[in-house]
Amino acid sequence: MNALYIFLGMVGPWQIAVIVALVLLLFGGKKIPELMKGLGGGIKEFKKASQDDDDDKKDDKKDDKKIDDKK
Repeated sequence: MNALYIFLGMVGPWQIAVIVALVLLLFGGKKIPELMKGLGGGIKEFKKASQDDDDDKKDDKKDDKKIDDKK
């Protein structure tokens, strides 16, 4: 746990600026919005799939309860 605090404590504004500059150099200014759009779309799909899965589980529980009530 202490190692985590030490690592996070060492990341300052200059280190973040260097990381951002490296990302800009590697990918370029035009490619970054496309990457972020893809990342956002992936997160949206993940949330949708998670909600669909939760809805399916709720429906299964309701169906099981209906079957038990009929008995």
